[in-house]
Amino acid sequence: MKALRFYAPEDLRIEDVPEPEAGPGEIKLRVHNCSTCGTDVKIRYNGHQNLSPPRITGHEIAGEIVQIGDDVEGDWSIGDRVQVIAAVPCGDCYECSRDWMEVCQNQTSVGYQYDGGFAEYMIVPREVLKVDGLNPIPEGVGYDEASAAEPLACAINAQRILGIEEGDTVVVFGAGPIGAMHIRLARANGAGRVFLIDVNAERLAMTADAVNPDEIINGAEVDVIEKVRELTDGRGADCIITATAANIAQEQAIEMAARNGRISFFGGLPKTKPTITCDSNLVHYRQLRIFGANGSAPKHNKQALEMIASGKVPVKDLITEHIPLERVMDAFGIVERGEAIKVTVEP
Repeated sequence: MKALRFYAPEDLRIEDVPEPEAGPGEIKLRVHNCSTCGTDVKIRYNGHQNLSPPRITGHEIAGEIVQIGDDVEGDWSIGDRVQVIAAVPCGDCYECSRDWMEVCQNQTSVGYQYDGGFAEYMIVPREVLKVDGLNPIPEGVGYDEASAAEPLACAINAQRILGIEEGDTVVVFGAGPIGAMHIRLARANGAGRVFLIDVNAERLAMTADAVNPDEIINGAEVDVIEKVRELTDGRGADCIITATAANIAQEQAIEMAARNGRISFFGGLPKTKPTITCDSNLVHYRQLRIFGANGSAPKHNKQALEMIASGKVPVKDLITEHIPLERVMDAFGIVERGEAIKVTVEP
C-alpha cells in the first residue's frame, strides 16, 4: 500500500509499504480521510520527541473497518464507518481516574507512537480501543467531516474549561481552521459578538467569508487591543482564545480582557521561545482567569461528532481542499501558506 513515512526532519517519503494486518485486540481500517493541521507541518520540519521513525504520520482520521482482530471487545462489524481519536490516554493513571484524560501523564498519540492515517490502511491499536477511542460516524456525516472531529474535540475541551456565558463578547486569535471552529462553537455555546484577529489579510477574508465573525481585525494594520476596547465601549472582551502559536497574541489577550475576563491559551508556543511578558497587576486587579487547554479526551471526540451531525457546528464548508495521498506534501504546503481553511487527504 502507499503511505507517507517520516524518517527525519524534512525527510518524508511516499512509499510502498506492506499492508498491515489486525492482530489480537486490533482493528484494521481502510482510511478514507486524514485531514491535516499545523502540527503536521511542524513535524515535517522539526520532527517530534515522541515520534519514532520510520513512522506513518497523520492523526485526524476517519475510515471504514475492513478487519477485526481476535479478542476485540465491542459491537463492531466489517463496513462500519468510524473516527479515531488522536491523543490516547492510558486509562489507568491518577489523571485518567479523575476523568482528566486530556492530561494523562502516560498519553501516547496516533501518528507518533502508532502508525497514523496518511496511508491506504491503518491499524487501530488496542490502546485506542481500551479507552473507547474508536467512534461510529453518525448517519449523514461524511468521512471528511468526521476527520475534522478531532480538532473540533480540542476546541470543545478548551471552551468547556473557558466557560463561555450567554452574551459574552469573544475574541479568537488565529484565522486558521481551528479558529473557524472556535467561532462556530462559541456561538453554539451562547456567545454574543465574536471578533476574529489575524495578521494575514487573505486568510482573514477567507475564514470570515465562511464563519461570518461580527468583526475582523487585522493585527498588521491596527492596534488590536485598542480596537477591541473601541468595539466594547472600553470594557474589553469577556473571553479570548489564542488559537495561534504567537507569543504576542497571549500578551495582547491579557491586555484586552475585560474585568472578570477569561483567557484560553489554546495554541502552544514554540519550544525555542515559550515565555511571555505578563502584567500580573492586570490579572490581579481585573480578576482575570487564564486557562491552558491540552488537546482532547475520547469523550470530546464523541461530542464533536454529535455537534457536527446535529448541525450545531458545521464543518463541511470549512474543508476547502481535498488532496489525494500522492500529493500529501502539496497539502502540507497549502497549510503552511494558509491558502485553505481545512485541507483533507484522501488515500
